[in-house]
Amino acid sequence: MTTTAPEAGKPRRTRRGGSMMSSSGLYLATGIAAVLFLVPFYILIRNAFSTDPEITGENWKFFPTHIQWGNITEPFRDVTVDFGQSMLNSLIVAVLHTAGTLFVCSLAGYGLARIPYRHANKVFYGVLFTLMVPTAVTFVPSFVLVSSLGWVDSYRGLIIPGLFTGFTCFLFRQYFLGFPKELEEAARVDGLGYWGAYWRVVVPNSLNFFAAIATITFINGWNSFLWPLVIGQDPSAWTVQVALSSYMTNQTVNYHLIFMATAISILPLLFVFLFLQRRLVQGIAQTGIKG
Repeated sequence: MTTTAPEAGKPRRTRRGGSMMSSSGLYLATGIAAVLFLVPFYILIRNAFSTDPEITGENWKFFPTHIQWGNITEPFRDVTVDFGQSMLNSLIVAVLHTAGTLFVCSLAGYGLARIPYRHANKVFYGVLFTLMVPTAVTFVPSFVLVSSLGWVDSYRGLIIPGLFTGFTCFLFRQYFLGFPKELEEAARVDGLGYWGAYWRVVVPNSLNFFAAIATITFINGWNSFLWPLVIGQDPSAWTVQVALSSYMTNQTVNYHLIFMATAISILPLLFVFLFLQRRLVQGIAQTGIKG
C-alpha cells in the first residue's frame, strides 16, 4: 500500500493554527458579550449626568453636552423623599438579612447533613417542598402574621420573615455533605459536640462558600421591592427600591433624578462584589451538588 506525499506549495494545517483560531473566536465572543453587558451601565451613567431634554430628545449624543455634576447631590436634596434614610434602611436590612440567613440556613443545613435522627429525610423533603410553593401563596399570610405582631414599619417586619429560605438551606446541606468528616471527627475527639465542630471547624474552613452565599443573599436583600413596599408603609421605613419607585408618578417623571438615584443605589452592591470577588469565585467552585 502506497502513500502519497502532500501536494507541494499547499500549507499543512497545524493544530496550533486551529487553536489560535478558536482562541480568537472565544476572545471575540467574550468581548461582544462584555460590551452588551456594559451598555445598560453606560446608559445609566450617561443619563445620570444629563438634563431631561438631553435624555428624551430626538438627537442622541454619546455624552451630554455639559456634564451636570449637581445631579449627584439632587437625590439627597429632594424634600419629597428622604433618599439618605432609604439608603440607610436598605443597608441595615440587607446586612442583617444576610447575617441572619447565613446563620439560620447554615445551622439547618448542617443539622440535615450531619446530625442523624429518624425523620431527617422527611424534614429535608419538606424543605424541598417549600421550593415548589409560589411566593404569592404565602405573601398574604405572612403579611397578616407580621401585622398581628405589630411589625409593620419596623426592621423586624422587613427582616425576620425572610431569614429562612429552602434553597439556601438546600445549598448548605449539599455542601456540608461533601465537607471532610475527618476534621469533625478530630474535633469530637477533642471533646467538641456538634455545635463546637460546626462553629470552630466547619465555619472557618468554609469561608469561601459562606462568602458566595452572602454575596447572593445581600444582593437579593438590597434589591427586594414588593415586601418592603407592603411593610414599609411610612416613608421613614422605605428602602431604596421603594424610594426609587416614588420618583415616577402619574403627573411627573424626573428622568435624570431617577437615573442618578439608581446609579447611587448600586454603589454598595459594587463595593460588596469587588470586596468578595475572589471568595465568590472560589465559593461557586465549591457549590457542586454532592451526595
